[in-house]
Amino acid sequence: MHDVVIVGAGPVGLFLACELGLAGCSVVVLEREPEPGSPWRSDPLGMRGLFAASLQAFHRRGMLHPLLTASGVHDAPGADLDADGPPPLRGGVGHFAGMVLDPANVDLAALPFRLPSPAPDFTMTSLAAIETVLSERATGLGVEIRRGVTVSALAQDDEGVVVGAGEHEYPARWVVGCDGGRSTVRRLAGFEFVGTEPRFTGYTMVATLADPEKLRPGIHLTPTGMYLRMRAEGHIGVMDFDGGAFDRSQPPTRDHLQTVLRRVSGTDVTLSEVHFASSFTDRAMQTTTYRRRRVLLAGDAARIHSPLGGQGLNTGLGDALNLGWKLAATVHGHAPDGLLDTYTRERHPVGARVLDWSRAQVAAMSPDPHGQALQGLIRDLIGTRDGTTYVFEKVSGSSIRHDLGSDQPLVGRNAPDFRLADGTCLAELMHDGRGVVLDFSAEGRLRDAAADWHNRLCYAAGAAKNDLGLGAVLVRPDGIVAWAGDRAFDRKAFERAAGQWFGNAQT
Repeated sequence: MHDVVIVGAGPVGLFLACELGLAGCSVVVLEREPEPGSPWRSDPLGMRGLFAASLQAFHRRGMLHPLLTASGVHDAPGADLDADGPPPLRGGVGHFAGMVLDPANVDLAALPFRLPSPAPDFTMTSLAAIETVLSERATGLGVEIRRGVTVSALAQDDEGVVVGAGEHEYPARWVVGCDGGRSTVRRLAGFEFVGTEPRFTGYTMVATLADPEKLRPGIHLTPTGMYLRMRAEGHIGVMDFDGGAFDRSQPPTRDHLQTVLRRVSGTDVTLSEVHFASSFTDRAMQTTTYRRRRVLLAGDAARIHSPLGGQGLNTGLGDALNLGWKLAATVHGHAPDGLLDTYTRERHPVGARVLDWSRAQVAAMSPDPHGQALQGLIRDLIGTRDGTTYVFEKVSGSSIRHDLGSDQPLVGRNAPDFRLADGTCLAELMHDGRGVVLDFSAEGRLRDAAADWHNRLCYAAGAAKNDLGLGAVLVRPDGIVAWAGDRAFDRKAFERAAGQWFGNAQT
């Protein structure tokens, strides 16, 4: 029996597998597709944007450089790690409903707790690049990846779960569905899936254009929808506000795609040949919980929405990072009471906000008079410094803060990359997947207390380049600040927080 069966070998399932493998859990990943490579996962169809929180997660596990290399990013702008004040943005800043943000309009001083880091704020990559890096890491950690396995049955009791795939069964103590928007695990386990119906059908294609000059590059909102002509030759996206009527109801033929593209773009462009094409909608649905007994969900298995703004992949990686250490602690028997329940409590609201963010963009892109009026208003707001900064905080994930019951403003947020005087940064201390205690006091006042959790916490003491006025910080394995004390911090408050997240102290 494995500790955990993960269904789905996409980025979310593989990142979760790495987290569990790093913690010493026995893990098998079941993937329906027989081979890892496909045109839908490579450039251009598989291109995705990773924002700061996701890139920081790869940095904290020592995978940032392999990821950037696999993504073909060899000239990422370096961070001035000795800079005073908030570091400049490095990378793109995204868009809202097709309205591209101006990086120069982001108020860096208003971004919370921003410190220099080698991880950029944004980079383009492909699903294939991410999966290659994560597959190699997972295999190196002892994770078994089985491809060509189609899950068809699931049964659970108080002791474990059995996943069925044809004539084969895979017993485990826990199962996590990371198998996408049409999740088999979600259906078999009986999760309730609720939300709103679509307003448009979207199309993505790689096609040969007889007259490419008729489509302008970039994102274009039109009176009938939106079209995108992307950087890769022949890669086109279209949104048609048809109420989602066409999506996957029939194959998107060349004639149909040409008709839609002409109507939305307002041109008579001709598609000579369509090489690849698929459709999607803005249907926005979410499970009411991310856990049913011994079955959990992460990524698109837990929620679906339109791809506007590139939030799905980043949110899914956040799910995997949040769940991994909590499930591992539960497997090993040292999780404090209710730790696994905090996964739904923390990540469900994040998913709900992403769904609303998607719905808001669809409303602003609607070609009816109401949508056009809303679009004009938002365009004016985004044109302001405060408006651009607000949207950037949302799309980058820097505004996420979990309610951990503390008024201290850093608690519940993704930790900045604190750097000690000897050059050691927080991310380097997190490579082994443990939590971290950063003690900025000269006398190392938390050394003895942190030793009580020696196999669950990494302790580091010393002055920092910028300690943000703090005396010490406790960071969970997922990078979330669990406790922060000022320069006159209370050791008992630290011990309470450590016990809350890491279980009983070991004396």
